[in-house]
Amino acid sequence: MASARTDENPYVEEPETDFRPVEELSEDEAGEQAEQLREAIRFHDYRYYVENDPVVADRTYDALFTRLQDLEDAFGLRTDDSPTRRVGGEPLDELGTVEHVAPMLSIDSSGEAEDVREFDERVRRESGTERGDDLRYVCEPKFDGLSVEVVYEDGEYVQAATRGDGYTGEDVTENVRTIASVPHRLRGDYPDYLVLRGEVHIPEAAFRKLNRERVERGEDPFANPRNAAAGTLRQLDPSVTAGRPLDCFFFDVLDSSYEFETHWEQHETLPEWGLKVNDRSERTDDIEDAIDYRDRLMADRPDLDYEIDGVVIEVDDLSTCAELGTTERHYRWAFAYKFPARSEVTEITDVTVQVGRTGRLTPVALLEPVDVGGVTVSRASLHNPEEIAEMNVNLGDEVDVERAGDVIPYVAEVVAKHSEGHYEFPDHCPVCDSAVEFDGPMAYCTGGLACVAQLRRAVEYYASDDGLDIEGLGGERVDQLVDAGLIEDSLADLYRIEEDDLVALEGWGETSAENLLAELEASTHPRLRDFLSAIGIPKVGPATATDLAREFGDLDAIRTATREELESVEGIGPTVADQIAEFFASEQNEHVIDDLLEAIGPLETPRATETGDELAGLTFVFTGSLDGYTRSDAQELVEDHGASATSSVSGNTDYLVAGDSPGQSKLDDADDEGVPVLDGREAFEENLREKGVEP
Repeated sequence: MASARTDENPYVEEPETDFRPVEELSEDEAGEQAEQLREAIRFHDYRYYVENDPVVADRTYDALFTRLQDLEDAFGLRTDDSPTRRVGGEPLDELGTVEHVAPMLSIDSSGEAEDVREFDERVRRESGTERGDDLRYVCEPKFDGLSVEVVYEDGEYVQAATRGDGYTGEDVTENVRTIASVPHRLRGDYPDYLVLRGEVHIPEAAFRKLNRERVERGEDPFANPRNAAAGTLRQLDPSVTAGRPLDCFFFDVLDSSYEFETHWEQHETLPEWGLKVNDRSERTDDIEDAIDYRDRLMADRPDLDYEIDGVVIEVDDLSTCAELGTTERHYRWAFAYKFPARSEVTEITDVTVQVGRTGRLTPVALLEPVDVGGVTVSRASLHNPEEIAEMNVNLGDEVDVERAGDVIPYVAEVVAKHSEGHYEFPDHCPVCDSAVEFDGPMAYCTGGLACVAQLRRAVEYYASDDGLDIEGLGGERVDQLVDAGLIEDSLADLYRIEEDDLVALEGWGETSAENLLAELEASTHPRLRDFLSAIGIPKVGPATATDLAREFGDLDAIRTATREELESVEGIGPTVADQIAEFFASEQNEHVIDDLLEAIGPLETPRATETGDELAGLTFVFTGSLDGYTRSDAQELVEDHGASATSSVSGNTDYLVAGDSPGQSKLDDADDEGVPVLDGREAFEENLREKGVEP
């Protein structure tokens, strides 16, 4: 294998980018060049993400990466550990679950220095360390991101999972694979087995850029970097994850075939293996130095490019940590010293109104930019029209801006009134000029699916798991199709897209175009209940859609049903009945639905042979991977026969169905509530047969 040294690899410190055409290369030449490029890209990733000292310009790196993609596509050379896997693999049906190698527990915390000193006293008392004896601590920033477990075997990346309940988490292997700071292959003299805890986050500068692009496209911005990172990491389409600027710090070794003696040794060794650690971590000689570290880091917080809400202080010596052990929820050898909440006063310069998928209008204050705890804030939520009236807030007023959860900017109160009255909420949609209706404190655009702002998110929802489950049609691809004019004013435009239209777009090829068109073809003639859920009727999700389909039997009957008839359906109250009736009464929605039905053909309506009420009144919860069923298949099976399928265990749950790698929290809840557990497919199907349902 070619090494990454300049004298052996022509693509490292002074890379050649004037490549011969791919078609002129032999298979041997292509294979050799591809391997050199992989090694070079890994080297440059290490210099950029770990050493923070890149040796080539971004455009040069991009040229190397593109060349590798071209070679792998032309000669079928793609490998499991190739850097090109970072662009994302095939979409997943659902995220599976993974049992952690070691528990990923939480950390006890406080914002008071005295509590930190009490932690030190307890550690000394329980470890037998006398006052005055050395007791070193490692201090690190407390990142406001998403914890993950990452596993390497023989130096190769093999698995990643979210923290979940601390004992099992969601399998996010393919999504974490797309994060450039998570190496596919370790460097140096790495151990045979290594399990790490890391924190996935979105850097502040990248988050602001991401939100700016979303707002410019007419989308709602993400509330905060943590939520954006969490949602991105749980995407079923890894290509969506790859398109978001995720980053990862590693800070703890959960298990390893290499024996460490201290946490600080871990911190110093991980970069040698190509793993990114935080350069603001320090080792201190006593607890007072640790408290001083927190104060210094809080002062430097404005200059950091990542969100933190405190510091983590952990005992350095690992044998002492093992002696201290854990509680059921917390490590006894670690403590989080939190920062105080943040707020600042600034002036409102304007108010903009954003339109969401369901037509909900959200007012956002545009602010004179202000530094709030180290982050420049220029926009903040005004909540809703009712809140605006209660605060009596208007343009020109000075307001107190806070960051809820230490992150989300919002207007808390008016501190100096420089205007008369409050901001008058518009009576027409700022996007489509349709009338605005008010429902309690909320405001909604009545344009429905004919409103372009709603159409973008309506298409995304139509293709989601709760809709028709069209793989490969996530938010970014929907935006691309709308921006290209392929979706203009109707969901039906999806079914008018041709292969040439897609291939002409950036990032699309024949294979991805064919895959999407095949998915769209497979979504024609959907079941009535899936269609009802997919078209975005306010307050109608899969469960309510199932009830409507079962009660009325066909779409025309639902479209013409009165409020009283709708309210007679079990589980549908006056508010939901009004929403359904108003949705179908809209002329714009009527046009869009008729157009859509023309494109997809007749719906599959419930048939007596497929449905029944054998399970009526029962509630099922599913956890883990059930052999032979996807999660949605199993839920639909019980719902087809009158049962409800919910996501959490409660006193109303009749059965918890547990497949492979079940969530420990659901099993614990079932035990607490006395809920019977059906262990695996055989027990599940036997239970159904006992009730007259043939799986």
